[in-house]
Amino acid sequence: MTTTELTKVCRQVRRDIITMTANAGSGHPGGSLSAVELMTSVFFNHMRVDPADPHNPNRDRFVLSKGHAAPCYYAVLAAKGFISRDEYANFRQLHSILQGHPDAKKVPGVDASTGSLGQGVSIAVGMALGAKHQGKDVKVFALAGDGESQEGQIWEAYMAAAHYKLDNLTVIVDNNGLQIDGTNDQVMSLGDLPAKLRAFGFEVFELPDGHDLDAIESALSAPVVGKPKCIIAHTVKGKGVSFMENQVGWHGKAPNAEQREQALKELED
Repeated sequence: MTTTELTKVCRQVRRDIITMTANAGSGHPGGSLSAVELMTSVFFNHMRVDPADPHNPNRDRFVLSKGHAAPCYYAVLAAKGFISRDEYANFRQLHSILQGHPDAKKVPGVDASTGSLGQGVSIAVGMALGAKHQGKDVKVFALAGDGESQEGQIWEAYMAAAHYKLDNLTVIVDNNGLQIDGTNDQVMSLGDLPAKLRAFGFEVFELPDGHDLDAIESALSAPVVGKPKCIIAHTVKGKGVSFMENQVGWHGKAPNAEQREQALKELED
């Protein structure tokens, strides 16, 4: 897709995130809105997947390590044709396929059930290593949060990825600077994250604007051989909705009816 086409998809994805969370009266809009361009670019321009054959063993894989950003995931899957937008009415409802965190057994296009933070990168490493062992040309993408990067398991996974030279793995860090209890620096500073990841053996691409589709495309397309890739994208929590942007309170709070209308108006074409 061209940048113009992707921009239109991103706007619809943002509208769908607001619709889902407002309808349910719960969910995580802030971190979903910050990941829109990253996930849309991966699914539309870089993954070999087919909505008509979602379990093809030779497909590329995606792991949403920050599983609470499920509204963004579902909206991208709907835009790609994996699920119907009619399912949005059941988001976070009992027995719905669209739970608060993605369920690989229920949702076409979801490769891993996630939600417990810090585990997704390990799952992605396993997928990438498995593909290498089987001699398959399979790419694996993992989207992690900066808050969950405070967890030790992620760093164990990074060591394994570098040790096994998993150049079929791309980890994207949605670095919006906020987590449920405050800023990352207040809770547990990540320090110089790019330098740390380089020291762990990754080829690192840092994006000052993690919503710049051209910059994302360039980083995702850059060839890397013999080591895993990490894209650190500096994003804005709540991106696209003025009263949500950079507000930690919107980590896990749904908009009410009035706020929904205001947000959707701001996201009109």
